[in-house]
Amino acid sequence: MRVITGTARGRALKTLDGLHTRPTAGKVKEAMFSILHFELEGRRVLDLFAGSGQLGIEALSRGARECVFVDNDRSAISIVRDNVKKCGFEAQSQIVQSDYAGYLKRGEKFDIILVDPPYADKLWKRTLEIAARFDTLNFGGIIVIESEADDALPERVDTLVRGRVYGYGRTKLTVYTRSEEEDADDGDISGQL
Repeated sequence: MRVITGTARGRALKTLDGLHTRPTAGKVKEAMFSILHFELEGRRVLDLFAGSGQLGIEALSRGARECVFVDNDRSAISIVRDNVKKCGFEAQSQIVQSDYAGYLKRGEKFDIILVDPPYADKLWKRTLEIAARFDTLNFGGIIVIESEADDALPERVDTLVRGRVYGYGRTKLTVYTRSEEEDADDGDISGQL
């Protein structure tokens, strides 16, 4: 697995062994960053469920100002640290060992949130609920969720509105933006946080 383009182009990244994490496939990663191409420069990025950190590192390589990498797995955090150092992005990176829900509830603001959770757990649902409830996405910001192609992601979760959906075989990318309307009662998802 390598950084596709930008200042760290071609750098090989470490990955976790075993089946616990599933790195984003190369063609899906290229597609994700084609979607974000004009959105990254100078932006603050959250790489949630970071795994190896490849998505956040790609964002930094392409001009993001800062990236926070969050994963609850100690081995993943160690690999993220190694990969960030290898690419020379220590000064622009914050690496946090935390579960995704606890981190989102801090209410920190981001311009771009990259969400690539374990497919089987459908954690994108709770991620959207918490991000909306705790106002995590800045106006004009973007959330990109990687999920299985047959997952039915909602049109709206409070102020988060689904945009385009891109299919890549058994995987899809779904884009959400923040609406300027405060319409918390209109969410398609309900559940306990």
